[in-house]
Amino acid sequence: MGVMFDLPLQPITVGTSGLGKRPGADLGLAKAILTSRFRQADTSNNYSDGESERTLGVAIRELGGLPDDHVVFSKGDQDPVTGAFTGDRMRRSFEESTSRLGLETLPLYQLHDPYSISVSQAMAPGGAVDVLLRLREEGRIGAIGVAAGTLALMEEYVRTDVFDVVLTHNRYTVVDRSANTLIDLATERGMTVFNAAPFGAGILAGGNFRGQTYGYAQPSPEFLAHIDAYRALCAEWGVDPATAALHFSMRDPRIHTTVVGINSVQRLDELGAHADAVIDVEFWAALDALGEPPESPTD
Repeated sequence: MGVMFDLPLQPITVGTSGLGKRPGADLGLAKAILTSRFRQADTSNNYSDGESERTLGVAIRELGGLPDDHVVFSKGDQDPVTGAFTGDRMRRSFEESTSRLGLETLPLYQLHDPYSISVSQAMAPGGAVDVLLRLREEGRIGAIGVAAGTLALMEEYVRTDVFDVVLTHNRYTVVDRSANTLIDLATERGMTVFNAAPFGAGILAGGNFRGQTYGYAQPSPEFLAHIDAYRALCAEWGVDPATAALHFSMRDPRIHTTVVGINSVQRLDELGAHADAVIDVEFWAALDALGEPPESPTD
């Protein structure tokens, strides 16, 4: 079994997958994130081809170190050239991450998008997961996790009983319950659950819902109709759709923290406003009355 992730978590973690795509401009955003009220930042070895970690690392150095009570989580990725995801690659990925960030240890490091290998390959002696376990034993990592999209794959990894944390994305939102079983499996095992992308990769965050994708996939007409019904319900109750989408995840007792991707200081400020908003408890009963969402386009 995994170990308990004993780091006190805030309800919201700031995602930084897009950080580093705008040379120079994103350094200010990184500093804003690391000095904001949201004390947890999530990145990965391959985000923006490594520039997310590098930008955070520069910000940490220019701030004189990681601000008090702030933490950075990261993830290990396959080789960007060969696609290899061996134990050696996981070790190199971790060393790259810590070097870029300028941090000797990380409270959480996760197996990220292991699509190029089978679960048995990942779990084999000397494989990627074995290296994560060794890094945890060495004290370089506080907890290990698995973070990916495909639910069947994620459920298989959770059932190995070796991970402390699971991160699911775009599959448990106000209009999508497809990760319910995964979250239940993790909860039964005492795992810490990170729920990422509560806005479905943007479709629930902006004003123009039509013509957008949900979780990087094209929604069905039925799915879009359900989103329209959700928007209409929000309008009826005077609730911002993005606010309700965030609170849907935050109010679930199985979810320890919700990861929200931020690409500007303005979005960071808006996230604070969404988090602080108060929603009438009766709104959630009205949401339930909309019925089960249609099949998700993500899996």
